[in-house]
Formats: sequence, C-alpha cells, structure tokens
Amino acid sequence: MRIGLLGTGPWAQMMHAPVLASHDALDFVGVWGRRPEAAKELADRHGTRAYDDVDALFSDVDAVAVALPPDVQAQLAVRAAGAGCHLLLDKPVATTVAGGRAVVRAAEEAGVASVVFFTTRFVPEAGAWIAEQAATEGWFTGHAQWLGNVFHEDSADHPFATPWRGEKGSLWDVGPHALSVLLPVLGDVRRVTAAAHGPGDTVHVVLDHVTGASSTMTLSLTAPPAAAGATLELRGTTGVTHLPQSTTDAATAFTHAADALLTAANGGPTHPCNATFGLRITELLADTEALLEGGAR
Repeated sequence: MRIGLLGTGPWAQMMHAPVLASHDALDFVGVWGRRPEAAKELADRHGTRAYDDVDALFSDVDAVAVALPPDVQAQLAVRAAGAGCHLLLDKPVATTVAGGRAVVRAAEEAGVASVVFFTTRFVPEAGAWIAEQAATEGWFTGHAQWLGNVFHEDSADHPFATPWRGEKGSLWDVGPHALSVLLPVLGDVRRVTAAAHGPGDTVHVVLDHVTGASSTMTLSLTAPPAAAGATLELRGTTGVTHLPQSTTDAATAFTHAADALLTAANGGPTHPCNATFGLRITELLADTEALLEGGAR
C-alpha cells in the first residue's frame, strides 16, 4: 500500500517516518509538511520524496499517516478521504466535535478505512488485558492517572512541548489515552459527572458509564518528572486489577496500527479504534472542557 506522511514534527521524525519506511507492506511515497524545508530534510533522511502540494501527495498514494496538530489533522483528513486515501490518524482526531464529525462523514462517504493511533490500544500486552477485562462483568470503579512532565519547570526543551499542547493541555493530549482504555472495559459514558482543575494544567474528571460503573481520570502535562507515568486500576466483583506495564515501544505499537489499517483497507474487519471512536473521544473531551470552563478558577 502506497502511503504518505503529513507532518514533520517530533512525532513524525521519531516514529512515523521510520516505521513507514521500514514496514514491509508499505511503500513510503513521500512527505508533506507546513515547513517545506523540514519536509525535504525528513524525506531525504528516509529516501523518499518531499511534496510541496499536499493534493499531489494525495493523488499519488492509497493512504496517509498524519502527525499534525489535531485541528490541522481534521481539515486535511477530510481532504485526503475525499481523494480516496485511507486514514492513519493521531489522537485526538480533532479538538471540536464539528471537526471530528467532518472526518467521520468524509471517511464514510468515500468508503475509506480509518485507524486512530491510541498508543495503549496497539500494545499487545495492554490489548490482551483490555479484552479480558471487557469480557468480565461486575466492574464497580475505574481509576486512571496519565501524568506527563512535558511542561514542568524541570523539563526544559521537552520535544513534545508543542504549541497545541500548551494551548489545549493534558485533557486533550493524554485524556484520549485514558478514555481509550476505560470505554471498551466499562462501556460508553452516559455523562461527564464532574471536572475540576488541579495544579498546573492538571484536571480531575468523573465519568458515569452505561454499565453502572463510575470512573475517574487525573490528567497532567505539568507533573514533576519523578511523579510522571500512567496507571489504571479497576475494582469490581472479581477483585482488583491493573493495566499491565509494558516494554513495547511506541514505534512497535504504531507498526501494529499500520497493520490494522492495512487489514481494514484490504476488506478485513474495521478496527475498534476508527474515526468514529475518535469522534466519541472528542465529544467526551468537549463535554469535560465545557464543565471546566463553567467552573473556571
């Protein structure tokens, strides 16, 4: 499958481009970026072509992988789908519900496959654990903590201290990771019950699930480095269990996401982490943001 890359930032350089270039079932056709010089440098590094015209890239490929800020991603994903390109998207799909809906509508109308890269969902150990817990009844509560140190004062020059993360904060950056695990286990969310600010950009969120379980999320990009990390605990009638720690790196997980797109594009089953699931995550984050704004400090 011929695939192009949209974006030239840290994630594109560290993960997207190396994986696309080394994947046996992908032909890495080229790179487009908002900075042409960065696109040329990244393309040269991986022996592919830099495109000045994004529509020319769309016409030369079967699929695109996107490593751009979410609202830029949403706009270009609509155009790519309209050109018949399958979509390998990053999370969140968009930071507005309208943007997310536009992506879903474009993919459905064009009949193209979509996969959203929620990292944890493509880690084999985590995926097996999620499937096991989703098949278990009687969950009472879930507690997720996704704490990053991207904007902590001791994390100068962090590669992911990008403008969109600085503007939207932890809710939109790491919130999708937590929700991507909680929803398949505890069911969809009936209501975002409460949301409150913590130190820095930290937010605390309470969710009411359709199964009757409740869950909480604590999210941050301003945690002290020694406190950073991700954990998720479930408690129910069968006892207590925790999301397993894994040694699988993000590049390996992204390879699995590319495999899932190949499968769906070739007529296989749609992956659960498609654009429609990405839209649901955006809807819940937007609901949470509205609650936070209503109780702003």
